[in-house]
Amino acid sequence: MIEQEIILKDAVETEQVGHYLGQQLKIGDVITLSGDLGSGKTSLARGVLAELGLEEEAPSPSFALMIAYEPPEIILPVAHVDLYRLDNAADIRELGLDEFGMEGILLIEWPERLGDKLEHLWPQSLRLHFDILENNMRRLTWQAPHDWEKRWPPL
Repeated sequence: MIEQEIILKDAVETEQVGHYLGQQLKIGDVITLSGDLGSGKTSLARGVLAELGLEEEAPSPSFALMIAYEPPEIILPVAHVDLYRLDNAADIRELGLDEFGMEGILLIEWPERLGDKLEHLWPQSLRLHFDILENNMRRLTWQAPHDWEKRWPPL
């Protein structure tokens, strides 16, 4: 895995990285988004979904746990998942993410709630982590598997 980082100056720049990521996606991709509350996870996901054609602003899936988007609403099927409220990693099966991940793209916020199941379920996921810096800036670090070498990092 390749590990690198960039500094993002604000939410707009974070969304722009999401737009770039949206251009790189293909069926079967899993992207995990970790970091503290308000660190940029949903902003990046909104950029991805906008790039894929979502016309309205994507809501956070915090209370629903998962929001699925399908064509023609967007060009590729995407499940935007927020596991913050997941009580038990075993409950992941009830969401049907393993099936969805074979037919679409998974954007998973709070993947650490899965514990060691993450590595077992999606070993080839692009793992993004956000840290909040001063002046509303963000540090985006990532672990990119070899499958992502020609698609990531953003330019």
